[in-house]
Formats: sequence, C-alpha cells, structure tokens
Amino acid sequence: MPRGCDHPDGCHTGALPVFASATVGARTWLLMEYTGPWADRVENTALPDTIAKLVRRALEHGVRPQLIRRPGRRTRPAHQGVRVIVAHSSGPEPWLASGIVAGPDDLDMDALMAGVVPESCILEDEPVFLVCTHAKRNACCARIGRPIARSLAEIWPDRVWETSHVGGDLYAANLVCLPHGLYYGSMSQAAALAAANAYRSGEVCLDRYRGRAGIPEPLQAAEHFARIHSGELSVGGVAVESSRLAGNATEAIVRCGDVLFQVVVEPAVLQAPCGTACAETITTYRLVSLDALARVRYVTPVPA
Repeated sequence: MPRGCDHPDGCHTGALPVFASATVGARTWLLMEYTGPWADRVENTALPDTIAKLVRRALEHGVRPQLIRRPGRRTRPAHQGVRVIVAHSSGPEPWLASGIVAGPDDLDMDALMAGVVPESCILEDEPVFLVCTHAKRNACCARIGRPIARSLAEIWPDRVWETSHVGGDLYAANLVCLPHGLYYGSMSQAAALAAANAYRSGEVCLDRYRGRAGIPEPLQAAEHFARIHSGELSVGGVAVESSRLAGNATEAIVRCGDVLFQVVVEPAVLQAPCGTACAETITTYRLVSLDALARVRYVTPVPA
C-alpha cells in the first residue's frame, strides 16, 4: 500500500521547513513519456521494451530516470517511438533537450553523462516543470500534485508534466524546474505558479524552495541562508566556492553576486507534526554563523 497522511492536510501545509532537501543524486536526467500505470518504482513498472531498456541503461550510467505524462486525461501519444527529454543540471550552464527515439540504442547515454547533448535530441530554450503525482509511491503526491499539475498546464500546456517519484514524499506536492534541477515542496497552486514564474525570469522563489538537485544537503542549506541574508535571488547568483567539515558542522564559502560569505550550518532533527506514515521526523539545518568576507574582484582580460 502506498504511504500517505491520514489527515486531509497532514504534514503538507507549508509549515515544515523544506530547505536543504533537494535530491542529491540527480545531476543528469532522462524523462520518458509513458501513459500506462506506474508501479512503486520506475524499475518495477511493467514498461514497453524500449522504455524498460532505457531505464536500465540510465541506472547503469548514473542518470536519473523519470516517467512523465501530460496532466489530465490519459491518451496515447500520436507519435511513433518514445518521447524523451534529457537534462544536464550541474555546472553554470545547464541545458535541456528532447527527441523521439525508436529504440534504446538511439540515445547516447555516454554523451549525456559527459554533459553533451545526444545527437538524437535537440536543444530547447524553454524550461520544463515536473510535478510529482506518483500515487503508488505516496498517495499524497497524487492527491495534492495532480490539481497543481493541471493548473500549471493551463498556462504552459507544452512545458508541464506529471512525473514519477522525485524524492521527498514528506514535501508533497513537489515541483522540479529543469534544466537547473530546482526543487520546491509543500506546494499550493499559488506557490507553484509563483515558483514557475520566478524560474522563467531566471530567479529563485525562496518560499518553499527545497534547493538545487545534485548538491549535498549541508551546502544547499548554506546557499539558502546566504540567499536570505543577501537577498540574491538569481538562479546562478549563488554558489558554494569551497567547504569543509568541522565536527558536526559544515563550513562553506558561498559567493553571492560579488560578495563572499562564510556560512556555518549544522543538522537539526524536528518531529513531524502530523504523526502519519509520511515521516516521523525531519532532518533540517540550523544556521550557526554567517559572516561577510570580501568582495570578489572581476578583472576583464585585455585583448592581445
């Protein structure tokens, strides 16, 4: 049986801290359109042969596989082959591309892992929004996520997808913005619209922002506190330059625009308020200290 809250709202009210909880292991993505039923895990789903092989190859290469479908009615795609969307989230210049593949060998997984657009895909310049609606994984994801996916799809019908589990059932409804891999949790329809609009403008909306995928959770926390302190909201305006462990704490040097901050965070465990099957406790982080260090000097190179 899928997990879920006994209370209509449960722990998904936005009251819990959601920051520093984005999925650490997702730096490269493979989204595959499949309108059939999803099992508890993608790899356990009875999939057509091509998609099943793509899932296996993705897992072997360290690529995160996701099943996707359009919000609303389940209709078979009109095209032949499998619609795929691939994304590379890490680094300063993430990208997203899409294509239709006839077989699993038509997608160059080695190129994808190397951060190169596969030849079978075409670069896109519009973001994609994923809303987790994976009922077999957690009933709350479908109950809360589906209305949000439908509402976003009314505005951007070609850019919004329902998706399988993205990580963090406790934070349903979950929204992922690609290609950067920005995670949002405990979303309402209004919060999801605000987050999507902010991302399309190149900014982060700090309300219910979980963090950026592929970054260790303590560093997500350091970036979060640096954004709050500095007011820097641009997606690429904040980055961890270096970090080290100091006992239970993490010390990070974080760049916000042209200012460096030393941010120290340590983990904290909170009791989940609803006492449901979603989770008994939640691990988050508290700010120990935050100090400005220096401005970063950028020198424009003189042409030879």
